[in-house]
Amino acid sequence: MTRESPRPITQCLADAARLGIARVDAQMLMLHAMGQPTHARAWLITHDGDIPDAGQLARWESLCAQRLDGVPVAYLTGSKEFYGLSLQVDARVLDPRPDTETLVDWVLELFPGDGGGLRMADLGTGSGAIALALQRERPRAEIWAVDASADALAVAQANARRLGLAVRFAHGSWLSPLGGTFDAIISNPPYIRSTDPHLAALRHEPLGALASGADGLDDIRLIVGQSIAHLKPGAWLLLEHGWDQSPAVQQLLRETGFSDVHSRNDLSGIARCTGGKIRK
Repeated sequence: MTRESPRPITQCLADAARLGIARVDAQMLMLHAMGQPTHARAWLITHDGDIPDAGQLARWESLCAQRLDGVPVAYLTGSKEFYGLSLQVDARVLDPRPDTETLVDWVLELFPGDGGGLRMADLGTGSGAIALALQRERPRAEIWAVDASADALAVAQANARRLGLAVRFAHGSWLSPLGGTFDAIISNPPYIRSTDPHLAALRHEPLGALASGADGLDDIRLIVGQSIAHLKPGAWLLLEHGWDQSPAVQQLLRETGFSDVHSRNDLSGIARCTGGKIRK
């Protein structure tokens, strides 16, 4: 955005819309530029005639320019809401998506109560979104969060400390750093095809958390193969995957020995998560 003369907030938001920035993104960026919480949209209604000062306007225009370049809003504001938790995020981790909450919902349905006696693992935890949401909802469960990226693990650990949630952490590839067996293994692994043209639009996010081989299933195959030795009889493996991958993931789970294999739809009605139960 080119720098212009002072103008009210409502005009700034209209200018952002003309440039193609989504309304909700523009609102969050304006709140951040004005030093307000990014969820305080009511503040914008009562202050839509306010004129940002020079410093606030400069921050706003810088944020809009970065958003137009594809930088996620979460990286620009430094936070993202996930399952009622405010997570601190940056370019070391994937921007948590609302559709991933489908995995959390599924786990909570399978394991009601306070989690006493349960042991679960979140593989490729990134910001810690899944593990932290599960720990808050099932406070007595033993929940492990694993990531091969030390940088990502540092983000997740900082979120756990700030939120006061007693998630356990392990550094390593998928299940390799963990011992024992689990009642559930959950993962939102990389699943985009390495040649997918959509990766260009995600260039600001860590590639290692996005792409996984020619068909996007390399990491899912590894997780499924490793999970057999780490699941208790009757335990569950739940995976997020791409919009067109549910048939392949279902087949992989069945061929590996899982039963009750089925998929769950995301917020758009697309089969986004697939899971199965290890046979007793």
